Amino acid sequence: MTETARPQGQLTLRTLAMPADANAAGDIFGGWVMSQMDLAAGIRAAERAHGRVVTRAVNEMAFQLPVKIGDTINVFTEITSVGRTSITLQVEAWARRYLTGELDKVTAATFIMVALDHEGHPTPVPAE
Repeated sequence: MTETARPQGQLTLRTLAMPADANAAGDIFGGWVMSQMDLAAGIRAAERAHGRVVTRAVNEMAFQLPVKIGDTINVFTEITSVGRTSITLQVEAWARRYLTGELDKVTAATFIMVALDHEGHPTPVPAE
């Protein structure tokens, strides 16, 4: 990790990249990393909404580095805005490398989550 590169936001989810999550070359599938980011965004948004949320959109995700079997994925989330029914979060995935402990930023994206009521309809996000 470089001196200036630091995770932004709150550590929301940590998990281990396992062989079942990898292709034949030992690289973890990007879809698996994205699903971990979606889980973290959902956790953080649900806490803020005090209820159920769903993913509305994911904006511009580009992978900077691969994730390997044995790496620990650390997903950081930061709420950047709250609308009437939506919550926008900046989500970063960082890999703590197996054996070396080095921390590398893998990817980041903006997630837009929508709060839902008990019938599954958009509902206002409560004030803090």
